[in-house]
Amino acid sequence: MTNANSPKLSTSLDQGVPPRVRFCPSPTGNPHVGLVRTALFNWAFARHNGGTMVFRIEDTDAARDSEESYNQLLDSMRWLGLDWDEGPTAFDSASGAGGGPHAPYRQSQRMDIYKDVAQKLMAGGYAYECFCTALELEVRRDAARAAGKPSGYDGTCRNLSADRIERYKAEGREAIVRFRMPDEPITFTDLVRGELTFNPDNVPDYGIIRANGAPLYTLVNPVDDALMEITHVLRGEDLLSSTPRQIALYKALIELGIAKEIPQFGHLPYVMGEGNKKLSKRDPEASLNLYRERGFLPQGLLNYLSLLGWSIAEDRDIFSIEEMVAAFDVKDVNANPARFDLKKCEHINAEHLRMLSVDEFIAACEPWLKAPYANWKPESFDRAAFEAIAPHAQTRVTVLSDITANVDFLFLDEPVEDEASWAKAMKGEPVPLLTTARAKLEAADWTSPESLKEAVLAAGEEHGLKLGKAQAPVRVAVTGRTVGLPLFESLEILGKEKTLARIDAALAKLTA
Repeated sequence: MTNANSPKLSTSLDQGVPPRVRFCPSPTGNPHVGLVRTALFNWAFARHNGGTMVFRIEDTDAARDSEESYNQLLDSMRWLGLDWDEGPTAFDSASGAGGGPHAPYRQSQRMDIYKDVAQKLMAGGYAYECFCTALELEVRRDAARAAGKPSGYDGTCRNLSADRIERYKAEGREAIVRFRMPDEPITFTDLVRGELTFNPDNVPDYGIIRANGAPLYTLVNPVDDALMEITHVLRGEDLLSSTPRQIALYKALIELGIAKEIPQFGHLPYVMGEGNKKLSKRDPEASLNLYRERGFLPQGLLNYLSLLGWSIAEDRDIFSIEEMVAAFDVKDVNANPARFDLKKCEHINAEHLRMLSVDEFIAACEPWLKAPYANWKPESFDRAAFEAIAPHAQTRVTVLSDITANVDFLFLDEPVEDEASWAKAMKGEPVPLLTTARAKLEAADWTSPESLKEAVLAAGEEHGLKLGKAQAPVRVAVTGRTVGLPLFESLEILGKEKTLARIDAALAKLTA
Protein backbone atom coordinates (compact mmCIF):
# COMPACT_ATOMS: atom_id res chain seq x y z
CA MET A 1 0.00 0.00 0.00
CA THR A 2 1.17 3.54 -0.70
CA ASN A 3 1.39 6.32 1.86
CA ALA A 4 -2.04 7.74 2.76
CA ASN A 5 -0.35 10.87 4.05
CA SER A 6 -0.77 12.61 0.67
CA PRO A 7 -4.36 11.93 -0.36
CA LYS A 8 -5.63 12.87 -3.79
CA LEU A 9 -8.20 15.41 -2.63
CA SER A 10 -11.01 16.60 -4.87
CA THR A 11 -10.19 19.75 -6.82
CA SER A 12 -13.38 19.84 -8.86
CA LEU A 13 -14.49 23.26 -7.62
CA ASP A 14 -11.07 24.79 -8.22
CA GLN A 15 -11.19 23.49 -11.78
CA GLY A 16 -14.64 24.90 -12.43
CA VAL A 17 -16.37 21.52 -12.18
CA PRO A 18 -19.73 21.75 -10.37
CA PRO A 19 -19.57 20.06 -6.95
CA ARG A 20 -21.51 17.00 -5.90
CA VAL A 21 -22.67 17.02 -2.27
CA ARG A 22 -24.85 14.66 -0.31
CA PHE A 23 -27.32 14.72 2.54
CA CYS A 24 -27.52 11.24 4.04
CA PRO A 25 -29.71 10.98 7.15
CA SER A 26 -30.72 7.80 8.92
CA PRO A 27 -34.49 7.23 9.18
CA THR A 28 -34.59 6.99 12.97
CA GLY A 29 -37.00 9.17 14.93
CA ASN A 30 -38.12 12.67 14.07
CA PRO A 31 -35.89 15.03 12.05
CA HIS A 32 -34.08 17.58 14.23
CA VAL A 33 -32.85 21.09 13.57
CA GLY A 34 -29.15 20.12 13.60
CA LEU A 35 -29.86 17.70 10.78
CA VAL A 36 -31.75 20.42 8.90
CA ARG A 37 -28.82 22.84 9.33
CA THR A 38 -26.53 20.25 7.73
CA ALA A 39 -28.96 19.72 4.84
CA LEU A 40 -29.29 23.49 4.37
CA PHE A 41 -25.54 24.14 4.17
CA ASN A 42 -25.05 21.29 1.68
CA TRP A 43 -28.00 22.47 -0.39
CA ALA A 44 -26.89 26.12 -0.40
CA PHE A 45 -23.33 25.08 -1.34
CA ALA A 46 -24.61 23.00 -4.26
CA ARG A 47 -27.03 25.65 -5.49
CA HIS A 48 -24.50 28.49 -5.16
CA ASN A 49 -21.96 26.58 -7.24
CA GLY A 50 -24.37 25.07 -9.78
CA GLY A 51 -23.73 21.61 -8.36
CA THR A 52 -25.71 18.47 -7.57
CA MET A 53 -27.52 17.67 -4.34
CA VAL A 54 -27.67 13.92 -3.67
CA PHE A 55 -30.24 12.74 -1.12
CA ARG A 56 -29.19 9.35 0.24
CA ILE A 57 -30.85 7.32 3.00
CA GLU A 58 -28.55 5.45 5.42
CA ASP A 59 -30.94 2.70 6.51
CA THR A 60 -28.69 -0.23 7.34
CA ASP A 61 -29.70 -0.34 11.02
CA ALA A 62 -32.80 -2.54 10.78
CA ALA A 63 -33.41 -2.38 14.53
CA ARG A 64 -33.77 1.42 14.60
CA ASP A 65 -34.77 2.44 11.07
CA SER A 66 -38.43 2.78 10.18
CA GLU A 67 -40.47 3.51 7.07
CA GLU A 68 -42.39 6.12 9.03
CA SER A 69 -39.20 8.05 9.75
CA TYR A 70 -38.14 7.68 6.12
CA ASN A 71 -41.41 9.25 4.95
CA GLN A 72 -41.02 12.01 7.55
CA LEU A 73 -37.60 12.84 6.13
CA LEU A 74 -39.01 13.13 2.62
CA ASP A 75 -41.93 15.23 3.82
CA SER A 76 -39.67 17.51 5.87
CA MET A 77 -37.30 18.19 2.97
CA ARG A 78 -40.24 18.99 0.72
CA TRP A 79 -41.79 21.29 3.32
CA LEU A 80 -38.49 23.13 3.73
CA GLY A 81 -38.06 23.41 -0.04
CA LEU A 82 -34.60 21.79 0.02
CA ASP A 83 -34.88 20.06 -3.32
CA TRP A 84 -32.54 17.30 -4.44
CA ASP A 85 -31.28 16.22 -7.86
CA GLU A 86 -30.69 12.54 -7.17
CA GLY A 87 -32.42 10.42 -4.56
CA PRO A 88 -34.73 7.52 -3.76
CA THR A 89 -37.75 9.48 -5.00
CA ALA A 90 -38.31 12.70 -6.90
CA PHE A 91 -38.44 15.91 -4.86
CA ASP A 92 -41.78 16.98 -6.33
CA SER A 93 -43.44 13.56 -6.24
CA ALA A 94 -44.51 11.12 -3.56
CA SER A 95 -45.00 8.35 -6.11
CA GLY A 96 -41.69 6.68 -5.41
CA ALA A 97 -40.27 7.62 -8.79
CA GLY A 98 -36.82 9.13 -8.62
CA GLY A 99 -33.30 7.79 -8.86
CA GLY A 100 -30.28 8.96 -10.78
CA PRO A 101 -27.10 7.57 -12.33
CA HIS A 102 -25.95 6.02 -9.04
CA ALA A 103 -29.18 4.39 -7.88
CA PRO A 104 -30.29 2.88 -5.60
CA TYR A 105 -30.08 5.69 -3.03
CA ARG A 106 -31.13 3.63 0.01
CA GLN A 107 -28.26 1.75 1.60
CA SER A 108 -30.49 -1.19 2.49
CA GLN A 109 -30.70 -1.84 -1.26
CA ARG A 110 -26.91 -1.73 -1.80
CA MET A 111 -25.73 -4.60 0.41
CA ASP A 112 -24.20 -6.58 -2.47
CA ILE A 113 -22.07 -3.56 -3.32
CA TYR A 114 -20.63 -3.35 0.20
CA LYS A 115 -19.98 -7.08 0.31
CA ASP A 116 -18.06 -6.90 -2.97
CA VAL A 117 -15.96 -3.91 -1.83
CA ALA A 118 -15.14 -5.60 1.49
CA GLN A 119 -13.91 -8.70 -0.34
CA LYS A 120 -11.69 -6.56 -2.57
CA LEU A 121 -10.26 -4.77 0.46
CA MET A 122 -9.48 -8.12 2.06
CA ALA A 123 -7.91 -9.51 -1.09
CA GLY A 124 -5.75 -6.39 -1.50
CA GLY A 125 -4.46 -6.54 2.06
CA TYR A 126 -6.24 -3.35 3.12
CA ALA A 127 -8.46 -5.21 5.57
CA TYR A 128 -8.22 -8.34 7.69
CA GLU A 129 -10.26 -10.65 9.89
CA CYS A 130 -10.15 -9.94 13.61
CA PHE A 131 -11.02 -12.83 15.97
CA CYS A 132 -10.62 -10.96 19.26
CA THR A 133 -13.51 -11.53 21.64
CA ALA A 134 -15.26 -8.67 23.41
CA LEU A 135 -13.77 -9.82 26.73
CA GLU A 136 -10.23 -9.96 25.33
CA LEU A 137 -10.61 -6.47 23.88
CA GLU A 138 -11.86 -5.05 27.17
CA VAL A 139 -9.03 -6.62 29.20
CA ARG A 140 -6.42 -5.17 26.85
CA ARG A 141 -8.09 -1.75 26.81
CA ASP A 142 -8.12 -1.65 30.61
CA ALA A 143 -4.44 -2.57 30.69
CA ALA A 144 -3.60 0.16 28.15
CA ARG A 145 -5.50 2.76 30.16
CA ALA A 146 -3.75 1.70 33.34
CA ALA A 147 -0.40 2.13 31.61
CA GLY A 148 -1.39 5.54 30.25
CA LYS A 149 -1.38 4.32 26.65
CA PRO A 150 -3.99 4.76 23.87
CA SER A 151 -6.84 2.33 24.44
CA GLY A 152 -7.85 1.78 20.80
CA TYR A 153 -7.46 -1.54 19.01
CA ASP A 154 -3.90 -2.80 19.47
CA GLY A 155 -3.52 -4.71 16.19
CA THR A 156 -3.40 -8.20 17.70
CA CYS A 157 -4.94 -9.82 14.62
CA ARG A 158 -3.19 -7.63 12.04
CA ASN A 159 -0.70 -10.26 10.89
CA LEU A 160 -2.13 -13.62 11.87
CA SER A 161 -0.66 -16.67 10.19
CA ALA A 162 -2.91 -18.90 8.09
CA ASP A 163 -2.55 -21.64 10.74
CA ARG A 164 -3.68 -19.31 13.53
CA ILE A 165 -6.67 -18.18 11.48
CA GLU A 166 -7.71 -21.79 10.85
CA ARG A 167 -7.28 -22.62 14.53
CA TYR A 168 -9.50 -19.68 15.56
CA LYS A 169 -12.16 -20.77 13.09
CA ALA A 170 -11.97 -24.34 14.37
CA GLU A 171 -12.58 -22.99 17.88
CA GLY A 172 -15.78 -21.43 16.59
CA ARG A 173 -14.58 -17.86 16.99
CA GLU A 174 -16.46 -15.26 15.00
CA ALA A 175 -14.50 -12.62 13.12
CA ILE A 176 -15.20 -9.03 12.24
CA VAL A 177 -13.36 -7.32 9.38
CA ARG A 178 -11.05 -4.44 10.30
CA PHE A 179 -9.51 -1.85 8.01
CA ARG A 180 -5.72 -1.64 8.25
CA MET A 181 -4.77 1.96 9.04
CA PRO A 182 -1.42 3.33 7.80
CA ASP A 183 1.37 3.88 10.29
CA GLU A 184 1.95 7.52 9.22
CA PRO A 185 0.12 10.66 10.32
CA ILE A 186 -2.82 11.74 8.15
CA THR A 187 -3.08 15.42 7.29
CA PHE A 188 -5.88 17.13 5.41
CA THR A 189 -7.28 20.64 5.03
CA ASP A 190 -10.74 21.04 6.47
CA LEU A 191 -12.84 23.62 4.61
CA VAL A 192 -14.00 25.09 7.94
CA ARG A 193 -11.09 24.40 10.33
CA GLY A 194 -7.98 24.55 8.17
CA GLU A 195 -5.15 22.01 8.21
CA LEU A 196 -5.56 19.11 10.65
CA THR A 197 -3.20 16.23 11.44
CA PHE A 198 -4.09 12.93 13.14
CA ASN A 199 -1.32 10.74 14.50
CA PRO A 200 -1.56 6.96 14.01
CA ASP A 201 -1.75 6.27 17.75
CA ASN A 202 -5.06 8.09 17.82
CA VAL A 203 -6.55 6.39 14.76
CA PRO A 204 -6.30 2.60 15.23
CA ASP A 205 -7.59 -0.10 12.90
CA TYR A 206 -11.38 -0.08 12.89
CA GLY A 207 -14.21 -2.44 12.08
CA ILE A 208 -15.99 -2.27 8.72
CA ILE A 209 -17.96 -5.57 8.76
CA ARG A 210 -19.75 -7.08 11.75
CA ALA A 211 -19.32 -10.73 12.70
CA ASN A 212 -22.76 -11.45 11.15
CA GLY A 213 -21.60 -10.03 7.83
CA ALA A 214 -23.48 -6.74 8.12
CA PRO A 215 -21.53 -3.69 6.90
CA LEU A 216 -20.85 -0.84 9.30
CA TYR A 217 -21.27 2.91 8.73
CA THR A 218 -17.49 3.19 8.59
CA LEU A 219 -17.56 1.25 5.32
CA VAL A 220 -20.87 2.07 3.66
CA ASN A 221 -20.69 5.85 4.03
CA PRO A 222 -17.34 6.40 2.25
CA VAL A 223 -18.04 3.64 -0.28
CA ASP A 224 -21.27 5.34 -1.30
CA ASP A 225 -19.55 8.72 -1.42
CA ALA A 226 -16.87 7.22 -3.67
CA LEU A 227 -19.28 5.44 -6.03
CA MET A 228 -21.61 8.45 -6.19
CA GLU A 229 -18.59 10.68 -6.97
CA ILE A 230 -19.21 13.06 -4.07
CA THR A 231 -16.69 15.92 -4.22
CA HIS A 232 -17.47 17.75 -0.95
CA VAL A 233 -18.62 16.36 2.39
CA LEU A 234 -20.16 18.96 4.71
CA ARG A 235 -21.18 17.34 7.99
CA GLY A 236 -21.28 17.82 11.74
CA GLU A 237 -18.24 18.33 13.93
CA ASP A 238 -19.10 15.13 15.83
CA LEU A 239 -17.91 13.14 12.79
CA LEU A 240 -14.53 14.83 12.57
CA SER A 241 -12.70 12.01 14.37
CA SER A 242 -13.81 9.53 11.70
CA THR A 243 -12.39 11.60 8.84
CA PRO A 244 -8.78 10.27 8.92
CA ARG A 245 -10.15 6.73 8.85
CA GLN A 246 -12.26 7.58 5.82
CA ILE A 247 -9.38 9.29 4.04
CA ALA A 248 -7.26 6.15 4.47
CA LEU A 249 -10.14 4.04 3.16
CA TYR A 250 -10.58 6.38 0.17
CA LYS A 251 -6.88 5.96 -0.62
CA ALA A 252 -7.36 2.19 -0.70
CA LEU A 253 -10.48 2.51 -2.86
CA ILE A 254 -8.56 4.69 -5.32
CA GLU A 255 -5.78 2.10 -5.54
CA LEU A 256 -8.39 -0.59 -6.15
CA GLY A 257 -9.97 1.45 -8.93
CA ILE A 258 -13.24 1.91 -7.00
CA ALA A 259 -12.91 5.63 -6.20
CA LYS A 260 -11.63 8.47 -8.34
CA GLU A 261 -10.69 10.98 -5.66
CA ILE A 262 -11.09 11.89 -2.01
CA PRO A 263 -13.76 14.50 -1.34
CA GLN A 264 -12.95 17.69 0.50
CA PHE A 265 -14.31 17.75 4.04
CA GLY A 266 -15.87 20.59 5.97
CA HIS A 267 -17.02 19.97 9.55
CA LEU A 268 -19.82 22.24 10.71
CA PRO A 269 -19.84 23.60 14.29
CA TYR A 270 -21.88 22.05 17.07
CA VAL A 271 -25.32 23.47 17.74
CA MET A 272 -25.52 24.09 21.48
CA GLY A 273 -28.63 24.10 23.66
CA GLU A 274 -29.28 25.15 27.24
CA GLY A 275 -26.32 25.12 29.60
CA ASN A 276 -23.87 25.16 26.69
CA LYS A 277 -24.51 21.49 26.04
CA LYS A 278 -24.75 20.06 22.56
CA LEU A 279 -28.34 20.18 21.34
CA SER A 280 -29.56 16.59 21.35
CA LYS A 281 -32.53 14.85 19.81
CA ARG A 282 -34.11 14.72 23.27
CA ASP A 283 -34.17 18.51 23.66
CA PRO A 284 -37.68 19.84 22.90
CA GLU A 285 -36.39 22.69 20.75
CA ALA A 286 -34.47 20.21 18.57
CA SER A 287 -37.54 18.66 16.93
CA LEU A 288 -38.38 19.96 13.47
CA ASN A 289 -41.97 18.83 14.00
CA LEU A 290 -42.30 21.36 16.83
CA TYR A 291 -41.67 24.22 14.43
CA ARG A 292 -44.06 22.89 11.82
CA GLU A 293 -46.81 22.41 14.40
CA ARG A 294 -46.32 25.91 15.81
CA GLY A 295 -46.54 27.42 12.35
CA PHE A 296 -43.03 28.56 11.54
CA LEU A 297 -42.52 29.49 7.90
CA PRO A 298 -39.91 27.31 6.19
CA GLN A 299 -38.09 30.44 5.04
CA GLY A 300 -38.08 31.87 8.56
CA LEU A 301 -36.71 28.69 10.12
CA LEU A 302 -34.07 28.25 7.41
CA ASN A 303 -33.02 31.88 7.78
CA TYR A 304 -32.37 31.32 11.49
CA LEU A 305 -30.66 27.95 11.06
CA SER A 306 -28.30 29.46 8.50
CA LEU A 307 -27.06 31.81 11.25
CA LEU A 308 -25.87 28.83 13.31
CA GLY A 309 -22.32 29.02 12.06
CA TRP A 310 -22.64 31.42 9.11
CA SER A 311 -23.73 34.98 8.41
CA ILE A 312 -24.55 36.96 5.30
CA ALA A 313 -23.15 40.15 6.87
CA GLU A 314 -22.11 41.32 10.33
CA ASP A 315 -25.10 43.62 10.79
CA ARG A 316 -27.78 41.63 8.99
CA ASP A 317 -29.87 38.73 10.27
CA ILE A 318 -32.94 38.81 8.01
CA PHE A 319 -32.63 37.60 4.42
CA SER A 320 -34.34 35.34 1.91
CA ILE A 321 -33.22 31.84 1.03
CA GLU A 322 -32.36 33.13 -2.45
CA GLU A 323 -30.07 35.75 -0.92
CA MET A 324 -28.41 33.06 1.19
CA VAL A 325 -27.71 30.90 -1.87
CA ALA A 326 -26.23 33.87 -3.72
CA ALA A 327 -23.87 34.66 -0.82
CA PHE A 328 -23.03 31.24 0.64
CA ASP A 329 -19.40 30.15 0.81
CA VAL A 330 -18.47 27.26 3.09
CA LYS A 331 -15.16 28.99 3.84
CA ASP A 332 -17.18 31.64 5.70
CA VAL A 333 -18.56 29.09 8.16
CA ASN A 334 -17.36 29.72 11.71
CA ALA A 335 -15.77 26.75 13.45
CA ASN A 336 -16.95 27.86 16.91
CA PRO A 337 -20.06 26.23 18.42
CA ALA A 338 -23.33 28.03 17.71
CA ARG A 339 -25.96 28.45 20.42
CA PHE A 340 -29.59 27.80 19.53
CA ASP A 341 -31.72 30.74 20.70
CA LEU A 342 -35.45 30.03 20.42
CA LYS A 343 -36.40 33.67 21.03
CA LYS A 344 -34.23 34.83 18.16
CA CYS A 345 -35.62 32.06 15.98
CA GLU A 346 -39.15 33.29 16.74
CA HIS A 347 -38.17 36.89 16.05
CA ILE A 348 -36.75 36.03 12.65
CA ASN A 349 -39.83 34.00 11.78
CA ALA A 350 -42.04 36.94 12.76
CA GLU A 351 -40.07 39.18 10.41
CA HIS A 352 -40.64 36.74 7.56
CA LEU A 353 -44.37 36.73 8.33
CA ARG A 354 -44.36 40.52 7.95
CA MET A 355 -42.64 40.18 4.58
CA LEU A 356 -45.53 38.16 3.12
CA SER A 357 -48.19 39.87 1.07
CA VAL A 358 -51.57 39.94 2.83
CA ASP A 359 -52.86 37.30 0.41
CA GLU A 360 -49.85 35.09 1.15
CA PHE A 361 -50.39 35.56 4.87
CA ILE A 362 -54.07 34.63 4.59
CA ALA A 363 -53.17 31.49 2.62
CA ALA A 364 -50.48 30.53 5.15
CA CYS A 365 -53.02 30.84 7.99
CA GLU A 366 -55.51 28.45 6.38
CA PRO A 367 -54.54 25.28 8.33
CA TRP A 368 -54.86 27.12 11.65
CA LEU A 369 -58.37 28.37 10.89
CA LYS A 370 -59.76 24.84 11.03
CA ALA A 371 -59.92 22.01 13.55
CA PRO A 372 -58.01 20.91 15.54
CA TYR A 373 -56.43 24.37 15.90
CA ALA A 374 -59.55 26.52 15.73
CA ASN A 375 -61.81 26.56 18.82
CA TRP A 376 -64.91 27.81 17.01
CA LYS A 377 -67.62 25.97 15.09
CA PRO A 378 -66.81 25.66 11.37
CA GLU A 379 -70.10 27.30 10.44
CA SER A 380 -69.21 30.33 12.59
CA PHE A 381 -66.16 31.19 10.54
CA ASP A 382 -66.64 34.38 8.51
CA ARG A 383 -64.04 34.62 5.76
CA ALA A 384 -64.77 38.25 5.01
CA ALA A 385 -64.20 39.14 8.65
CA PHE A 386 -60.94 37.21 8.72
CA GLU A 387 -59.66 38.85 5.54
CA ALA A 388 -60.50 42.24 7.07
CA ILE A 389 -58.63 41.49 10.31
CA ALA A 390 -55.68 39.69 8.65
CA PRO A 391 -53.53 42.80 7.92
CA HIS A 392 -53.73 43.75 11.60
CA ALA A 393 -52.97 40.19 12.76
CA GLN A 394 -49.99 39.94 10.42
CA THR A 395 -48.16 42.66 12.33
CA ARG A 396 -48.74 40.93 15.69
CA VAL A 397 -48.23 37.16 15.34
CA THR A 398 -44.88 35.44 15.82
CA VAL A 399 -45.88 32.05 14.44
CA LEU A 400 -48.95 31.05 12.45
CA SER A 401 -50.51 29.12 15.33
CA ASP A 402 -50.85 32.48 17.15
CA ILE A 403 -53.60 33.43 14.73
CA THR A 404 -56.41 31.50 16.43
CA ALA A 405 -56.09 33.24 19.80
CA ASN A 406 -55.88 36.61 18.05
CA VAL A 407 -59.04 36.29 15.96
CA ASP A 408 -61.25 33.79 17.83
CA PHE A 409 -63.38 36.61 19.33
CA LEU A 410 -64.77 37.17 15.84
CA PHE A 411 -66.11 33.64 15.47
CA LEU A 412 -67.04 32.51 18.99
CA ASP A 413 -70.53 32.96 20.41
CA GLU A 414 -68.91 34.41 23.52
CA PRO A 415 -65.37 35.67 24.10
CA VAL A 416 -62.83 33.33 25.69
CA GLU A 417 -63.16 33.29 29.47
CA ASP A 418 -59.81 34.36 30.88
CA GLU A 419 -60.11 34.94 34.61
CA ALA A 420 -56.71 36.61 34.88
CA SER A 421 -57.53 39.07 32.10
CA TRP A 422 -60.94 39.76 33.59
CA ALA A 423 -59.54 40.42 37.07
CA LYS A 424 -56.81 42.69 35.71
CA ALA A 425 -59.12 44.81 33.53
CA MET A 426 -62.12 45.04 35.86
CA LYS A 427 -60.34 46.50 38.90
CA GLY A 428 -61.96 49.49 40.64
CA GLU A 429 -65.40 50.44 39.41
CA PRO A 430 -65.73 49.32 35.78
CA VAL A 431 -69.56 49.41 35.65
CA PRO A 432 -69.93 53.19 35.27
CA LEU A 433 -67.19 53.30 32.64
CA LEU A 434 -68.63 50.40 30.62
CA THR A 435 -72.12 51.90 30.85
CA THR A 436 -70.87 55.22 29.49
CA ALA A 437 -68.70 53.56 26.84
CA ARG A 438 -71.66 51.50 25.66
CA ALA A 439 -73.84 54.57 25.25
CA LYS A 440 -71.19 56.46 23.32
CA LEU A 441 -70.38 53.45 21.12
CA GLU A 442 -74.04 53.00 20.31
CA ALA A 443 -74.15 56.58 19.04
CA ALA A 444 -70.80 56.35 17.18
CA ASP A 445 -70.11 56.01 13.44
CA TRP A 446 -69.36 52.29 12.95
CA THR A 447 -67.76 52.77 9.57
CA SER A 448 -64.73 54.44 11.18
CA PRO A 449 -62.41 52.91 13.83
CA GLU A 450 -61.36 56.48 14.66
CA SER A 451 -64.96 57.28 15.63
CA LEU A 452 -65.03 54.23 17.93
CA LYS A 453 -61.77 55.33 19.51
CA GLU A 454 -63.18 58.80 20.14
CA ALA A 455 -66.25 57.25 21.79
CA VAL A 456 -64.17 55.23 24.27
CA LEU A 457 -61.80 58.15 24.83
CA ALA A 458 -64.77 60.41 25.68
CA ALA A 459 -66.13 57.81 28.10
CA GLY A 460 -62.77 57.63 29.81
CA GLU A 461 -62.54 61.40 30.12
CA GLU A 462 -65.94 61.52 31.83
CA HIS A 463 -64.56 59.17 34.49
CA GLY A 464 -61.09 60.74 34.76
CA LEU A 465 -59.32 57.96 32.81
CA LYS A 466 -56.86 58.08 29.96
CA LEU A 467 -57.48 55.97 26.86
CA GLY A 468 -55.34 53.04 28.00
CA LYS A 469 -57.28 52.63 31.26
CA ALA A 470 -60.61 53.28 29.56
CA GLN A 471 -60.22 50.74 26.77
CA ALA A 472 -59.03 47.81 28.94
CA PRO A 473 -62.50 46.86 30.29
CA VAL A 474 -63.99 47.27 26.81
CA ARG A 475 -61.32 45.03 25.27
CA VAL A 476 -61.80 42.25 27.83
CA ALA A 477 -65.59 42.47 27.61
CA VAL A 478 -65.48 42.10 23.82
CA THR A 479 -62.41 39.87 23.14
CA GLY A 480 -61.86 38.14 26.52
CA ARG A 481 -58.20 39.17 26.69
CA THR A 482 -56.18 42.17 27.83
CA VAL A 483 -53.78 41.92 24.88
CA GLY A 484 -54.73 41.50 21.24
CA LEU A 485 -55.17 43.14 17.87
CA PRO A 486 -55.88 46.87 17.51
CA LEU A 487 -59.09 47.33 19.52
CA PHE A 488 -61.06 49.77 17.43
CA GLU A 489 -60.39 48.06 14.11
CA SER A 490 -61.44 44.82 15.85
CA LEU A 491 -64.70 46.39 17.07
CA GLU A 492 -65.49 47.69 13.59
CA ILE A 493 -65.01 44.22 12.08
CA LEU A 494 -66.94 42.47 14.86
CA GLY A 495 -69.81 44.89 14.31
CA LYS A 496 -72.02 47.09 16.43
CA GLU A 497 -74.59 44.45 17.41
CA LYS A 498 -72.13 41.87 18.72
CA THR A 499 -69.95 44.50 20.42
CA LEU A 500 -72.84 46.03 22.38
CA ALA A 501 -74.21 42.58 23.27
CA ARG A 502 -70.85 41.59 24.77
CA ILE A 503 -70.62 44.80 26.78
CA ASP A 504 -74.15 44.08 28.06
CA ALA A 505 -73.09 40.57 29.07
CA ALA A 506 -70.08 41.97 30.92
CA LEU A 507 -72.24 44.49 32.75
CA ALA A 508 -74.67 41.72 33.74
CA LYS A 509 -71.79 39.67 35.11
CA LEU A 510 -70.40 42.63 37.04
CA THR A 511 -73.75 43.55 38.59
CA ALA A 512 -74.95 40.01 39.32
